[in-house]
Amino acid sequence: MASKTGAVWAIDIGNCSLKALRLSDTGEGVEVVGFYTIGHDKILTGSGIQAAERDELIALSLRRFVESNRIGKDDVVVSVSSQNSFARFVKLPPVEKKRIPEIVKFEAVQQIPFDINEVQWDWQMLSEEGSSESRIGIFAIKNEIVSNALSYFSNENISVTHVQMAPMALYNYILYDRPELTKSDKQAVIVLNIGADITDLVICTRSTVWQRSVSMGGNAFTRAVSETFKLNFEKAEKLKCTAAMSKYARQIFQAMRPVFTDLASEIQRSIGFYTSSNPDTKLVRIVALGGGTKMRGLLKYLQQTLQIPVETPDSFKMLSMGSEVSAAKFHDSVCDFGIVYGLGLQGLALGKIESNLLPQSIAKSMAWANKARHFTMAAILLFIVSVLTLGRVVLIDNAQYSKNADIRTRIGSVVSAAKKATKKLKTEENRSSAFEANMHKEFDLFKYRDVFARLYKNIIVTFPNEENNPGQADLYRAFDAGDVESVMSIRRKDRKQIFITNVSVRYTEDVGTTGFEDKDFRGGGRKTKTGGDISPMGGLGMLGPGGMMVGGPSSGFGGRYAPGRTPRKRKSTRKVKSKDEQEESKETQEGPGFIINISGYSPYRSIDELLDPVGVSDDKSKWGVVTRMMRLEEILGKENMLKLYKKTEVEHFSLETGPVDFELEMPVGIGIVDENFQRVKRTEQGEVIEDVLVDPMTKEVISKVAELDWAGKEKVDSKTGEVIYKENDYWFILQAKFLWKDAPKSESEKQEESKKK
Repeated sequence: MASKTGAVWAIDIGNCSLKALRLSDTGEGVEVVGFYTIGHDKILTGSGIQAAERDELIALSLRRFVESNRIGKDDVVVSVSSQNSFARFVKLPPVEKKRIPEIVKFEAVQQIPFDINEVQWDWQMLSEEGSSESRIGIFAIKNEIVSNALSYFSNENISVTHVQMAPMALYNYILYDRPELTKSDKQAVIVLNIGADITDLVICTRSTVWQRSVSMGGNAFTRAVSETFKLNFEKAEKLKCTAAMSKYARQIFQAMRPVFTDLASEIQRSIGFYTSSNPDTKLVRIVALGGGTKMRGLLKYLQQTLQIPVETPDSFKMLSMGSEVSAAKFHDSVCDFGIVYGLGLQGLALGKIESNLLPQSIAKSMAWANKARHFTMAAILLFIVSVLTLGRVVLIDNAQYSKNADIRTRIGSVVSAAKKATKKLKTEENRSSAFEANMHKEFDLFKYRDVFARLYKNIIVTFPNEENNPGQADLYRAFDAGDVESVMSIRRKDRKQIFITNVSVRYTEDVGTTGFEDKDFRGGGRKTKTGGDISPMGGLGMLGPGGMMVGGPSSGFGGRYAPGRTPRKRKSTRKVKSKDEQEESKETQEGPGFIINISGYSPYRSIDELLDPVGVSDDKSKWGVVTRMMRLEEILGKENMLKLYKKTEVEHFSLETGPVDFELEMPVGIGIVDENFQRVKRTEQGEVIEDVLVDPMTKEVISKVAELDWAGKEKVDSKTGEVIYKENDYWFILQAKFLWKDAPKSESEKQEESKKK
């Protein structure tokens, strides 16, 4: 998590000096807003330095830092030496993501060479998102070591928020500041931090890190000089630092030569171990940091021995300098700031490694210790306020109380009136529940006002349209646009269109026991003259995109008959059920649904093929209207509200068809009568005018008519002597029942539930 103030102090206490770096995230990059470096009065690992003196030297350096710099509320990130910490990198077996913490804890117990309760540990996933393998890093430090390290900061009232291993801080630095060196996992860069007592070797790729601590650093060179020239540690250190300018330079470097060789050998051995485990990874460069890089000739010797290019940074590429920072002084010490740079990046939530070895108990105690002075100030303020309040009560409020007796009386009256008003309000609120119940009852009528619109949509999708019959998409689009010429370019008998003339929908609480109505849709053909109340696109118009038209005044839910023509009645064949049959019906109730009657006509040569074809199976291109009604769930998915009920039983499903013919019974509302298409029919009584039904849009003949010869006379069968007739369009009447899926509970069901309660 990033610092709340947007800035962070990173502190590294080495054996020779204390390094501190203050970084700020400006939004456009990271900026150095402060830095501090101070050498200890003595080298902490020098000869004769006892633990108490070492603690005093660290405390003195920290005190100087606090006196010279204002930390404020900035987060503080500190490092621990790789010598005192533990790191392991393991691959996890393939497990579910939620089980990874459990597996990691098991691995930690196995990998950490101490009792898990004696260490502060953390882990982090190193594999990239979507990687086929899970690679993690486990980091640990013994409790007494981290407690001792943090005690220096708590003594100076510095609240530490993060504790990180020095090698992981170096990894954060190289990934952020030198991304060109870690482009992939097949290319690695070595970060070599040469300190006083140890040398951290960190091999970095884009998503992996490997580290080893070499127990050899700048002090090893000092001890070699000390032993050769019989000097104490401090004088040997001074001679080593001035060797380049000394007249005994050759002898000094000769004395240190074995250390050069040993250090190069240890580094070579570590690199060899890594390359044997990672043969596909190429080591491209060594970036050298730390005070040991100032040793003359060391980096050149390492480059010649290791055969890998070695460089020391003269600046940090991704850092900008604040206005109050001396860039020249910063760059003089840039090699010492690698660790604190990486620590600062973690504090700003910009580092790859985010593990934190700060014990929770110590973090809480330091936080409370830092807040102690605030509690003291709060207690003092509370005491002052209490004294002032008591004085006011004794000196002022008593006098005011006696003076305002009349006001208290008036207030009592107002309070009494308010209580009475509140009581009346509660009475009215109790009465309002009855009114609310009546209001809900009235509004219940509107709950299902969209049901018929949804039902209408469920039925319409089953009829021929551009989606159901893409082969005639041009026909349906032409029909939508009123393009008569394009419609007629397709032979009428080949047009897969259905025109609906009447629709009747009736709700029932039980489709199993409710029969079809006796009301008959059949009557003669409609005798509406041209220019009447039926237009080619009248009524509800084209249900597009599709190949059907709902006729004008005769359409709509409930349906009605054509003006000027009364449909013929037919005798009802439905029997009155006996009591036993009625009782049996009650036992076989199916639930609420709809009784639907649809009638209309089609120009297609086989109306049965459009409505209810046989043996089409799963071939959607051959499905008919009834086929789709049976598969509404497959077509509409969650939007479907209907289920076709018992299509195979005649009392629950009926489909009748026949040719459009004035002389026979058929549904009303089919076509129009156009005087321009009337025929002269010759009978024994003479010539009579015969009406012909035509398509409202295309003016094509749709009723059954006699075939004419070349002279305009009716054709006669030579054998039977009967007139030869030609059938054009075909009518249909479809009666079906549909169960209403997820229907509301009926009144009887509600009553049954209330009885059970």
